[in-house]
Amino acid sequence: MGAFFHAVIGLAVATATTLAGPPAGATPAGGSAGVAPHLVQRDGRHALMVDGAPFLILGAQVHNSSNYPQALDKVWPAVKDIQANTLEVPISWEQVEPVEGRFDFSFVDTLVREARQNKVRLVLLWFGTWKNTSPQYTPAWVKLDNRRFPRMVDQQGKNSYCLSPFGEHTLAADKKAFVAFMSHLKKIDEQQRTVIMVQVQNEVGTFGLVRDFGPKAQAAFEREVPAAVLARKKPPVPGAASGAWRVVYGDYADEYFHAWAIASYIEQIARAGRAVYDLPMVVNNALRDPLEPIAPWKSNFASGGPTYDVIDIYKAAAPSIDIVGPDIYHPESAKVSAHLGQFQRPDNALFVPELGNAAPYARYVYQILGRGAIGVAPFGIDYFDYANFPLGAKSSDKAMVEPFARIYAAFAPMQRQWARWAFEGRTYGVAKGDDLRDQTVAMKGWKAQVSFDQWMFGEREWPGNAKEQPPHAKQPNGGVAIAQIADDEFVLVGQFARVRLDDAEGSGRAQLVSAEQGRFDERGRWVMERRWNGDQVDWGLNFTGNPVVLKVKMGRY
Repeated sequence: MGAFFHAVIGLAVATATTLAGPPAGATPAGGSAGVAPHLVQRDGRHALMVDGAPFLILGAQVHNSSNYPQALDKVWPAVKDIQANTLEVPISWEQVEPVEGRFDFSFVDTLVREARQNKVRLVLLWFGTWKNTSPQYTPAWVKLDNRRFPRMVDQQGKNSYCLSPFGEHTLAADKKAFVAFMSHLKKIDEQQRTVIMVQVQNEVGTFGLVRDFGPKAQAAFEREVPAAVLARKKPPVPGAASGAWRVVYGDYADEYFHAWAIASYIEQIARAGRAVYDLPMVVNNALRDPLEPIAPWKSNFASGGPTYDVIDIYKAAAPSIDIVGPDIYHPESAKVSAHLGQFQRPDNALFVPELGNAAPYARYVYQILGRGAIGVAPFGIDYFDYANFPLGAKSSDKAMVEPFARIYAAFAPMQRQWARWAFEGRTYGVAKGDDLRDQTVAMKGWKAQVSFDQWMFGEREWPGNAKEQPPHAKQPNGGVAIAQIADDEFVLVGQFARVRLDDAEGSGRAQLVSAEQGRFDERGRWVMERRWNGDQVDWGLNFTGNPVVLKVKMGRY
């Protein structure tokens, strides 16, 4: 079903549901167990509806090989330690169909059962024809039969490592396996809805080859660009309004054609899967540099993958895919901000299915969730003795999960409220930039000045403070997420930051009425622990390395 249909029925449900936030495996008060997870859209914002209410994915993705029953013993402790409510786990084609036509879903059964025991939702990742562009998760009977399951070929006719998106038998076999998987999932989970989303393939595209030059691919390349693509994707350099790919898109034609070919292949698999069990579906993306000027492909990213410049082609060719999500492994703050801006669109919910698990990436959770994302998931969250440094942490232990755990612990009790506020356009977020500069957040009638690298007392310029910086200064840490829950009321979550609230016009009459530290209980009610005042607010609202939740009321005198 399309996003519009889901929006119509979902908004009615969302309006009637409470803000309560129960454990991940439970039904929210006012929600409805068994209601299919789905995405809704309103005014360019999105919500993932789970049990009839907005849901915020505080996620964790396991290592690629942690998709076997005994491997789960090293998964659940890490999931508990990071305080995730959702786990992303691969389901590989070679795993479920080692012999053609004989399916084994025993791991799926084990995973779903143990997820329920651990009160965790699941996002399952279908590693089929392509995983990180290669066929490494296809069964051996696919890998070793190039005649039946053809590879892409270059201009000289030489085979590529990558399976061709024009392999008819490959598509048919992958689709058959995916439909069997989705059918089994429906059988075991339609009532309890432990699985809330499915990813179709993983980081598709091709390194080192811009597209398939095989006979079928070349014939398709020389045909006219489909009308659905023309309607959404305009050429970067003005060309013909219609015609063959080269005629319309010039030097960009090869990459755009490859994106269309892969997206069309994915669409057929996703559509067939949703026909038997309709769950939200997503594709993820090995990113190109977001700050480089757009230029034709020069072996500098995976051609054909859903990079930000071809999201429109994926939307045109694969309407059964709800979300194109960025896998963020660029640590630089400017690049992260650019990625988030490029993938958050009125027609594309912001969801970060993979984020580096090194400590400096934790600060971006504030920015991601503050921007209204439906969720985020650091990669490699289990205690398997493997580390993907320099993309992530140097170790796989409690020290790795701790920076994220602190933030998740603050958001977890109010994840349902936060998801609702985000859907209503009430949330904002910043992460400490590499330039260490102050940041201003503009809100309805108010603004927040966020600064970093300060002691909790006094101004940065004071002689004592200027002489000695705090231990966290100049470190890649810190951030703040803000929800404006009423005209003059705010909920703030922060770490290693100072926030000063002022009215938008800077009248000089703004006044802090109250600042309460506390939490939301299982029914969504605010429980105050203490009230900040005096020294604790004279210099702004100062967040230490231990994230806390503040409920703040402002006024004017």
